[in-house]
Amino acid sequence: MDILSLLSYSPFYLVLFFTFNLLFKSRKFNNLPPGPLSLPIIGNLHHLKRPLHHTFKGLSKKYGDVISLWFGSRLVVVVSSPSIVEECFTKNDVVLANRPRFLSGKYIFYNYTTLGSTSYGEHWRNLRRITATDVLSNHRINSFTGVRRDETHRLIKKLADESSRDFVEVELRSRFYDMTFNNIMRMISGKRYYGDDCDMTDAEEAKEFRAMVTDLLKLSGANNKNDFLPILRVIDFENLEKRLKKISNKNDTFLRGLIQEHRNKKQHTNTMIDHLLSLQESQPEYYTDQIIKGLAQGMLIAGTDSSAVTLEWALSCVLTYPEVLEMARYELETHVGHDRLLDESDLPKLPYLKNIIYETLRLYTPAPLSLPHSSSDKCIIGGFKVPRDTILLINAWAIHRDPERWSEATSFKPERFEKEGELEKLIAFGLGRRSCPGGALAMRAIGLTLGLLIQCFEWKKVDDKEIDMSEETGFTLSRSVPLKAMCKARPIIKKLVE
Repeated sequence: MDILSLLSYSPFYLVLFFTFNLLFKSRKFNNLPPGPLSLPIIGNLHHLKRPLHHTFKGLSKKYGDVISLWFGSRLVVVVSSPSIVEECFTKNDVVLANRPRFLSGKYIFYNYTTLGSTSYGEHWRNLRRITATDVLSNHRINSFTGVRRDETHRLIKKLADESSRDFVEVELRSRFYDMTFNNIMRMISGKRYYGDDCDMTDAEEAKEFRAMVTDLLKLSGANNKNDFLPILRVIDFENLEKRLKKISNKNDTFLRGLIQEHRNKKQHTNTMIDHLLSLQESQPEYYTDQIIKGLAQGMLIAGTDSSAVTLEWALSCVLTYPEVLEMARYELETHVGHDRLLDESDLPKLPYLKNIIYETLRLYTPAPLSLPHSSSDKCIIGGFKVPRDTILLINAWAIHRDPERWSEATSFKPERFEKEGELEKLIAFGLGRRSCPGGALAMRAIGLTLGLLIQCFEWKKVDDKEIDMSEETGFTLSRSVPLKAMCKARPIIKKLVE
């Protein structure tokens, strides 16, 4: 039963109708951004068709680059203009540094206490400091170079074993997800969860956790009508709270187990959990178990799905544009040669490879709608008045495909980033003080993997058929179908086993 039908049968309908009408009439909002006509109670929820970034782009074409919508009783402003986005995170950066309080934050993100969900303030600054100095500093990222190299080499060797004689068809999505999950988990806890040498119990545990993350992403962000219509919370529409509580219990059990496992070990290892537990001994008020669990959770959610998705899109684009593949291979042969495999230290010498990743992030931004912001005070955005407690959404996907912003906006052209100033227009990792702190790590991991895939294999399409580039609807911009391709190991792969 849809919401309109549900509300029409509700005994509270008439009461709510007049209550909300009075509420809307009593609140005087002058000079709000334009937007479509809203209905009583549900506001503009009936306009929201998935994928939301497409819907918002269509509404922006009609009403302008800054639009206002009512999600039930909550005002939402959607921005699709790069200049206004820049204004948001320069002039209004502090005012817009809060996060709206959704049910997912209450149940899954430890009652709004994680880095991504907490309000701007002292607690957030403490978490950001810990992340910058103890989790994602250059020193910490460099200390795990060997882990990234090992996991990527395992992927390459597995593919090479399968394609040593001739072209074979391979499915890439699951391989990328396994590799990125192992990468992050080894940084966090030192354990591999996928592979021939892994414990079956651990693999099953990781499988359950990944399924939980998939469910979590579907229920996060500005996706749940229960967050905007109080009556739906009363009846727990679609069992949302029940589902969130179940996810929360699974999530906490998994993360609590990781911490306890490290506490029981006598030997200190170079992992994020061990490092934070050692700091906990001297500063227990800063490095609580809840903070450690929240940081580990953030790494797993942000560092696995987005990197795997970007790798899959990048290889899809390289297969679709053979000239890009040849240019990247020429660059690798020029700056790395034929006698050794690419290493992370080579990446600064490979601007074209990096530009392939940038162009992939532009066209297939992993989070097409940035994480929601919330205004802590009234402010001006694009010349319009925005009240306090307004939810702000940035349509990064639309901005990245704006023909007034980019030449041949929907074409895959890595060379565009050779032009000075183009990179500054990319907002895939967000802007302002709430931007993603893991961008440098992601670029290294994706660059090494994509570079080795190009260096070590010949690639072609399955049956010479065009690759399906359609999107799946969800919080993360995934391909609608897993990528399959034909690959054949090149002679340089012997360097991996020498």
